[in-house]
Amino acid sequence: MSDACEVTKTRYDSVSYTPYPQSVRLARRRVAERVVTWGHPELAGDAALVTSELGTNALLHGCLGDRLFRVEVRLDGRVLRIAVTDPRGERLPQTRAPGVDERYGRGLVIVRTVAARWDVVPLTVGKTVWAELDVTQGPVGRSLPTGPWESPGQPPIGT
Repeated sequence: MSDACEVTKTRYDSVSYTPYPQSVRLARRRVAERVVTWGHPELAGDAALVTSELGTNALLHGCLGDRLFRVEVRLDGRVLRIAVTDPRGERLPQTRAPGVDERYGRGLVIVRTVAARWDVVPLTVGKTVWAELDVTQGPVGRSLPTGPWESPGQPPIGT
């Protein structure tokens, strides 16, 4: 298999979690492990941080009772996307400037700083908040070749 084929192979993982604080830790660890397994250890720290912030927001602001939240991670060409879906679509996230002494309110500021892009997608029930990290190296430190980045039969990562 050529390097170009290996680089463009789409990788995907999805897990639904119970709305408990330990779930954020489990999601963060799982995403970091997947990113390393997929050959991009240089992104594992940022991916874990983004997962932690989006997962914490879902837990604090988006969960209802015992309804689950879902964490998805997808590596497609030059983009690693982390998406967190929760059941509360009426509570859309917004960045704000927290006070110096405030304990909360910095999560989306962190996501905005670390991620290349992020957004919110309202759903019929709930919402998905996603963030993307750009991949600057090929798997295990190889340079990325130029060329098309969608895998055959897969929609482009922004759709």
